[in-house]
Amino acid sequence: MRFGIAILPEYRWQDAARRWRQADEYGFDHAWTYDHLTWSGLQDSPWFGTTPTLTAAATVTSRIKLGTFVTSPNFRHPLALTRDILAIDDVSDGRFLCGIGAGGSLDATIQGGPDLTPRQRQDRYEEFVTLLDTLLTTDGVDFKGEYYETRNGRTLPGCVQQPRVPLILAGNGPRSVRFAAKHGDGWMTTGGDKTSLDTWFASLTDLSHRLDDLLEGRHLDRYLSMDSAQYAVSSPAAFEEIAARAAALGFTDLITHWPRAEGVYSGSEDVLAQIATEVIPRLR
Repeated sequence: MRFGIAILPEYRWQDAARRWRQADEYGFDHAWTYDHLTWSGLQDSPWFGTTPTLTAAATVTSRIKLGTFVTSPNFRHPLALTRDILAIDDVSDGRFLCGIGAGGSLDATIQGGPDLTPRQRQDRYEEFVTLLDTLLTTDGVDFKGEYYETRNGRTLPGCVQQPRVPLILAGNGPRSVRFAAKHGDGWMTTGGDKTSLDTWFASLTDLSHRLDDLLEGRHLDRYLSMDSAQYAVSSPAAFEEIAARAAALGFTDLITHWPRAEGVYSGSEDVLAQIATEVIPRLR
């Protein structure tokens, strides 16, 4: 099992850099940041750009993989995103992971545009991923879909990782899980009913079984945002319980959040240190 940490893009770099370095030194397998224009409950908080943050993180780390948690079609075009991906993958020497989701409602209309139905968001998401995949593996792309268009989209020099960076596709429902099973290098989920830890794991059980049926024995890495129902870094015991139950469902990668001083994901960095140095090595 692999373990990751999400560091929200809310700190000035002089404060953020030591978190990224520490994540690398702790031995986390991957580190992520949100790719949103804002986040629920944090609209009045500082917030910095995702791709500059990950590029900077690449320069202060040497081993850990770096990813978007997750990017979406809400405010990105696949061709412009391709250029950002090429740059981060290059600066990090092939350590970039691209998490992608359909996009929620919070930053969906912040730049204007229609408020799409869930079905339309999924349609757009599938077109987005299809075009992005093509752009990352092909130079000179002509494409005209319902939502996106490119005219001789040039994408040299290509990714450091070949044939392209891994695409980790998010999905919490039947259609998105089916799409991830067919087109993703990994599946990422936050699960369903978050009323309690038990109801959340019941939803994860259903999703995992659905994925098993779709894969028919094929392997696909499975990434879980483990703080959806309860903050895993609230205690070493909580982290270990969530990790053990997730492992039993076949999840290969677990992602928690760096403790914040207050509000969502509030916690102690001392507890994180204990988890990183004592609990995670035992779980591996």
